[in-house]
Amino acid sequence: MKEYANKAALAEEIRKTAAAFIAEFEELAEADKDLHLPGVERSPQEMLAYQLGWMALLRSWDADELAGKTVITPAVGVKWNQMGALYQGFYAAHADCTLAQMKAKFTATVEEFLVWFDRFTEEEVFSPGGRKWASSTPSNWPIWKWVHINTAAPFKTFRAQIRKWKKLRVTE
Repeated sequence: MKEYANKAALAEEIRKTAAAFIAEFEELAEADKDLHLPGVERSPQEMLAYQLGWMALLRSWDADELAGKTVITPAVGVKWNQMGALYQGFYAAHADCTLAQMKAKFTATVEEFLVWFDRFTEEEVFSPGGRKWASSTPSNWPIWKWVHINTAAPFKTFRAQIRKWKKLRVTE
């Protein structure tokens, strides 16, 4: 897993990978947003919904903890080895959105996420136990790992997936 010298470096990686990911959606046709192609796990709409879902989920865990609520990760009624239901919820939450709405929502959510992330201290981000929700699994990850694996890493991975999707769409 990529390591970061500080919060600013992680924030910059999020900005960079988010911009590269969303740029891939510029010329996609609205009619193709729900199209599944062999060899690509998700449709373009689902790729965006996945990203939006995880950014919202991390922020909700933190908001719940700060409000004194018990945080259940990944979500109430969902176990870590049964993530399909969680992802279906992400997709359903955005099913009625156009591709243009999804792109705008993604860009806005990344900015909101970065504002949220900036509120943490360096120690909270890089030390285990910075938040209870972050140490809620046996891995006891610090916040930065949760942020990385749910933003910068999948933005990069899903960029490769949408590029593959676009290539397959042209040859279809």
